[in-house]
Amino acid sequence: MNADPLADLKPELFRPMGADGVYARTALYTRVVEALENFITSLREPESEFLRFPPVMSRGQLEKSGYLGSFPNLLGCVCALHGSEASIRESADRLLTGGDWTASLGPTELVLTPAACYPLYPIAAARGVLPAGGWLFDIEADCFRREPSVHLDRLQSFRMREFVRIGLPEEIVEFRERYLAKAPLIAADLALPHSIEVANDPFFGRVGQVKAVSQRQQALKFELLIPYHPGARPTACMSFNYHREHFGTVWNIRDGGGVLAHTSCVAFGIDRLAVALFAVHGLDPARWPATTRRALGV
Repeated sequence: MNADPLADLKPELFRPMGADGVYARTALYTRVVEALENFITSLREPESEFLRFPPVMSRGQLEKSGYLGSFPNLLGCVCALHGSEASIRESADRLLTGGDWTASLGPTELVLTPAACYPLYPIAAARGVLPAGGWLFDIEADCFRREPSVHLDRLQSFRMREFVRIGLPEEIVEFRERYLAKAPLIAADLALPHSIEVANDPFFGRVGQVKAVSQRQQALKFELLIPYHPGARPTACMSFNYHREHFGTVWNIRDGGGVLAHTSCVAFGIDRLAVALFAVHGLDPARWPATTRRALGV
C-alpha cells in the first residue's frame, strides 16, 4: 500500500516543477477547475463586482495591513538584482564559479499575494465614503504561502476565490451567516463528506497563540473541512471569516456618518476543492456521482 494515499493522483493531475508544493496543471485537472469556478460563480450575489488580481501586490500595502505582525513566516517577497550593469553582471556571474549570486538580491516594492482579499481593501478605500448597503466583490488571485510540502492538500502556490462583503456590522454578520448556512448544501452538491468547525488562522509565535485563542473564542472564523480519504485528517477547503473593523480601521473605510466599516470574506480554496473531488470520487469525472456531475456540468 502506498504510504501517501494521494500519490496516485499526482501523475494524472500535476507535473513537478522542481519545488515542493509548486506544480504545472494537466488538462484533466484544469477542466475540473474551470467547472468548479463556474459552479462557484453560480453561488455569488448578482450585484457583486468582479475583480481578478495578479500573483503580486504592493509591499507597502501589505505592510500597512498588518500581515507581518501575524504571518511573517508565510510571506514571500519579490527580490531583484539592483545597481549598475557591471554590478548586476558581477553578481550573476558568481553562478559560473559556484558562488552565491542570491547574496546580492534586494527587495522590490512587490510581495507575493498571500490571500486574495488583501489587495482589495485599499482599492475600496480609494472610492471614498462607504455607500448605503456597502460593497460586494467576487475576487480571485494566485496566492503564495511559504509552506513547502509534498502533500497535495498544502500547496505553496495556489488559487483562492473569495466573496467579500464590506459594510456595517449587521450587514457583515448576515452575509457570513447566510454563506455558513449554504456551506452544507455546497458540499452536498459536490457529494463531498464534510464538517464545519470553528477555526483560527495560523498566527505566528507566542503572541500568535493568544490571537488564535481570541479568534476562536469570538467565533470569527469557521472552516468547511473535507477528509480526502477514510481516516484522513480533514483539510480546510472553504473558510468563513469575520474581520470585524480591522480593515476598516487600517484603510479608514467609513460610512457617511463616520462609522467604521466591517468586513467579511467567504474563501474557496480552488485547488483544495479540486483535489478533494479527485481524491473522493476518482480520476474519471464521467464516473462521479450524478449530483456532482450535474453541479459541475461534467
